[in-house]
Amino acid sequence: MTYCVAMLLDTGMVFLSDSRTSAGVDQISTFRKTTVFQQPGERVLVLQSAGNLAITQAVMTVLREQLDAAAGGGTSLFSCRHMFEAAQCVGEALREAYRRDALALKHFALEFNASIVLGGQIRGEEPRLFSIYSAGNFIEATAETSYFQIGESKYGKPIIDRVVRRSSSLNEATKAGLVSMDSTIRSHLSVGLPLDLVIVRRDHYQVARHISIDDDNAYFASLRKRWSEALREVFTELPEPDWLRSVQREQA
Repeated sequence: MTYCVAMLLDTGMVFLSDSRTSAGVDQISTFRKTTVFQQPGERVLVLQSAGNLAITQAVMTVLREQLDAAAGGGTSLFSCRHMFEAAQCVGEALREAYRRDALALKHFALEFNASIVLGGQIRGEEPRLFSIYSAGNFIEATAETSYFQIGESKYGKPIIDRVVRRSSSLNEATKAGLVSMDSTIRSHLSVGLPLDLVIVRRDHYQVARHISIDDDNAYFASLRKRWSEALREVFTELPEPDWLRSVQREQA
C-alpha cells in the first residue's frame, strides 16, 4: 500500500508520497512513487503512483520511452501543448499496460489496479492537477477540490480538509501534508519512511525543492513530536461531557 497527496495552491503545488510497498513481520520493501519530468523554463510535471507496482513501473517506462522516441515526431510528455494533453498521454500509457498485462493478471486472479496523480505547469497556462484512474480516464482538481490523495488516504484526509485552502502558502501546505502523512504512518503499517517531498512554485517551470525525508530528518521528527503533544494538550482542555453526572443524579 502507499499514501500520496498532491495539493494545488495559488502559489504552486506540493507533492508528498511515502515509499513503502509491502510490510510484514519480516519484510518491508521500499520503492519511490514520485517521478519528475521537467524542461526547466518550459514545463514541469510530477507524477505520483499507487497500486500494483509492476503496472505503475511499466507506465513510467512507457512514458520515458516516449521521450526517447519523440525525436521521430511521436507524442510525449515533452511535446504535449497543455496539461490536459499530458493527462491523456499518461492515461494512454495506462491503457497500453492494460492491453499488455490485464489478461495475464486475470488468469492469476489479480486485479489490474493502478492510479496516478499528475500535476504541473506548462508555459502558457495555469498549474493544473489531475487524478488518473486504472482505465486511463481522469478528473481535474477545481477551486472547491484542490487536492488529490491516492492509496491509504483516509487517515490523513481530516487535517488537509480542515487546514489547506487554495490560498494557503507552500509552507503551510507542506506542513499540513507532513502532519497528514504522520497520521497515516501511525495508523497503517503499509505506509512508511522515507518520504518524497516535491515543491513547485507557480510560473517557475521547474522543481523548487525535492527532498527525501527519513528517520534522521530533524524537522519531521520535531513536527511529529510537537503535533502529538499539541493534540494531547488540546484534548485535555476540551470540556468533559456531563452525561455521567446526569446519570448519577437520576440514580440518587
